Amino acid sequence: MSTATIAPVNPMSAEGKETVMAVMRRDRENFTRMVSDPKNWNVQTRCTEWETRDLVGHMIDVTEGYFRNWDAATGGTDPTAPMGLQVMATTLDDHAKDFRKLPREEALERFKKNAMKLDKMLDDLTPQQWEGGLMVSHPYSGAVPAGFYATFQIMDYGVHPYDIEYGLGNKLATIDEATAGCILPFAFIFWQYQVDQKEAAGQDFQYGIDVAGPWGGKWRITVKDGKWSPEPEKGDFEGCAALFKFDNAADLVLTFFGRYPGGSASGDPEVIDKVRHLHFSI
Repeated sequence: MSTATIAPVNPMSAEGKETVMAVMRRDRENFTRMVSDPKNWNVQTRCTEWETRDLVGHMIDVTEGYFRNWDAATGGTDPTAPMGLQVMATTLDDHAKDFRKLPREEALERFKKNAMKLDKMLDDLTPQQWEGGLMVSHPYSGAVPAGFYATFQIMDYGVHPYDIEYGLGNKLATIDEATAGCILPFAFIFWQYQVDQKEAAGQDFQYGIDVAGPWGGKWRITVKDGKWSPEPEKGDFEGCAALFKFDNAADLVLTFFGRYPGGSASGDPEVIDKVRHLHFSI
């Protein structure tokens, strides 16, 4: 699927479901191809604590967690209380490595079986369920519309092949623009809940984010009272203390995931530095 043929959509809207599912399946196929190569199994990836085998363990862990909370949502039972984003990185790391005990073929088979099960669950969602008629509790962030889980899959299937490529020596690797475009709106949601309160204490300023390309856009960010609040930019960033420009959605998304500090920045050096350290990683 060529990026040039994929028109931007709102991944949270039912009108965007067909595109989101197509991107998810394409990225999953690429991920599966890379992790299935025996030569890649013990490659140290861009995720500093994970080899390729741990990416497979991670997918087993998160997908089976989705199943449990999905069953709770459809069965009317109370899901496990969300653990919060601050513990997400550490907990996911521990859980992924638990699956090192599985033989390689068994781990791959379990991953592929889970992937097909979740694919059907997402495909079967009605437009209403996709947009919020069915709320499913995420293990770390709480209840979200069921359709969000398709993009959660894209976050893994789209970004982790980059991690493997980087580990194989391609330090200039990137991710597909449609992949990044589906993820980008979620980055702005998650950033609101990743504010490092120590870094945000006493701060009161606005800055701009300008992402080029068809999947991009312009946003004005207000940092005040420990909160990070985005809104579409309607002017030309008047009054902003700094401006961060990204060449494309992929550049911003890889920055969001902490793969590198992308974008070019202009404006107040102190504000630029503060923005660079304002969020904790997940």
